[in-house]
Amino acid sequence: MQQEPILIRLPNWVGDVCMSLPALDMLHRLNIPFAVCARGWARDLLSGMKLEGFVPMSGRLLEDIFETRDWRKKNPQYRRALLLPDSFSSALCFRLAGLKSAGWRDDGRSLLLKWPLNKPTEPLHVVQSSFALAKQALQAWGTEASPQTLPDRLHLPLTRAQTQGAHDHLSAAGLKAGDFVLIAPTATGTHHGQQKVWPQFDALTRILQNNGVRVAMCPPKSEQAAALRAVPTADIIDPLRLGGFCALTRLARVVVCNDSGVSHLCAAAGAKQVTLFGVTDPARTRAWAPDSINLGRSGQWPTVGEVVSRLQHVFLSEPA
Repeated sequence: MQQEPILIRLPNWVGDVCMSLPALDMLHRLNIPFAVCARGWARDLLSGMKLEGFVPMSGRLLEDIFETRDWRKKNPQYRRALLLPDSFSSALCFRLAGLKSAGWRDDGRSLLLKWPLNKPTEPLHVVQSSFALAKQALQAWGTEASPQTLPDRLHLPLTRAQTQGAHDHLSAAGLKAGDFVLIAPTATGTHHGQQKVWPQFDALTRILQNNGVRVAMCPPKSEQAAALRAVPTADIIDPLRLGGFCALTRLARVVVCNDSGVSHLCAAAGAKQVTLFGVTDPARTRAWAPDSINLGRSGQWPTVGEVVSRLQHVFLSEPA
């Protein structure tokens, strides 16, 4: 029997969308069709997945209500929805678009939800929280989801075009797969007013370069100037859309990044990575991959020496 489709509101941040992947994979395993509402950049990121539809969200409430309502007029079979963000505005948007939604009972929005669900009392990683929410919603809708288990890593299918684009950009920069370290020395937003950027990327780059290691970065156009100010000697790879960037991370010897969207893109792509923490909590936002390397903690960035030492171990562990 054909299952009723679900419209899913994805989070607004790149890392949070990546951390939603296990919940989306669960729906695929249960053969439940779904479409997603998300920021426009997520269309390319998720283009390798089987989606029944994509509704672009601008972040402006009235525009998003009209966009969702218009999409539903063309797709009247979508009556129920899952809200992964716990914001009031996402619940209001779906309610005014005529959807019956399931989501966390939070931020005073219970009256806007058809199925307000209680958050787990224990502290959870974002991946665990999204997965638990999806399971609770499915059970509220009468779908047996209890046998579904959370995988220990993310998985993002990439398209042939995304992979080819990464190879083309790498070649244009004069680089070869496996012969460079990819760094991501920028991060958007702050955490409790603190910058999420490790301040020693330039020092690390110069140490690696002095030891014959090529270092490259591929910032989006909006962050290119900041990246060049932070690390002026690194090779620059022309910007890629998110799916192509994921493919690029697989081609690097290792990726060194802040706890930011890049870390979760690496996890989704299955890339080797070292993630640096200084203002966020690894227990909640570390890359969801058993082999990711996490250095530092909330309130204490790792030193350059600690990062170099760990990279040496990574290089020595590579097959000859």
